[in-house]
Amino acid sequence: MGPRALRRTLSLMVVPFLVAALMVIAPNPASAASGGRIGGGSFRSAPSMPRSYGGGSSRGSYGGGYGGGGYYGGGGGYRGGGMGFPFIVPIFGFGGGGLFGFLILMAIVGVLINAVRGIGSGGGPRLAEDDGGYGAISADGPVSIAQIQLGMLATARDVQEDLRRMAGSADTSNSEGLQRVLQETTLALLRHPDLWVYANGEVGQVPFASAESTFNRLSMQERSKLQRELTANVGGRRYSETSTVAAGSSSGASDYIAVTLIVASRRGLPLKGTGNAEALRDSLQQLGALGANDLLALEVIWQPEGAGEVLSSEELITAYPDLQHL
Repeated sequence: MGPRALRRTLSLMVVPFLVAALMVIAPNPASAASGGRIGGGSFRSAPSMPRSYGGGSSRGSYGGGYGGGGYYGGGGGYRGGGMGFPFIVPIFGFGGGGLFGFLILMAIVGVLINAVRGIGSGGGPRLAEDDGGYGAISADGPVSIAQIQLGMLATARDVQEDLRRMAGSADTSNSEGLQRVLQETTLALLRHPDLWVYANGEVGQVPFASAESTFNRLSMQERSKLQRELTANVGGRRYSETSTVAAGSSSGASDYIAVTLIVASRRGLPLKGTGNAEALRDSLQQLGALGANDLLALEVIWQPEGAGEVLSSEELITAYPDLQHL
């Protein structure tokens, strides 16, 4: 089969699969509550890094050795490669997958299609002009993207207050400020383990070229679950809107708040998952310990944000269908 026919066949196979998968896993719109958001970041290019093709691990500005396109998930390390360029396979969460895994997969498929086109046109993976005898790869390596969602009893008002306070004062225009937001957010969640009820965690790696678009899609998916954003601090820009007090009150036993963390990192994130409280605690600690130099982008999204608003158990599970009871 010639290169052109191969490209056509690949396209015909991939597109229907992606459409069908999206129809199956995309959640139905839920009745949304107001929410808040803190985030920012920059997917800037990393310095070129020589890579030995002898199988040894390389360390560079990513903060960890990927050793030929290795990646890490919730429970083991895997090795990629074999096609003459760093090809990364997605990790479908800690036993889940859902839309997160689908978006990671789309990023991988896009890179694969472009690679096949490059091979068909006589091109190949782009090497640095001066490889120094090592066969240097392109400047940017794989990016790890992790998402943790937590459903907490609505009595966890301190968490909302902490997030609201950070939104009003944090500097989200630089990586140091974002790292402080990440650390403070994980600490706020770790202080209330008695209020954890549901959780879900997923992590995957994508090539640098598709990392920003994948991260943005995940962010848009979570933001679309909010009726409106009453509080926001993103990229150094702040916004706050006063809400009216919602009718009713929380019983504390069947009402919830939801917090979502989305993190993009230059290095692997060997999270232990969210299958139980101990694993969730370890995963939050791992994210909170991420250094500013490794943090590429961050989104902290929570709902509800309006005074007196809560999520019923049905609303929570409808909006976050991948949540698992701890």
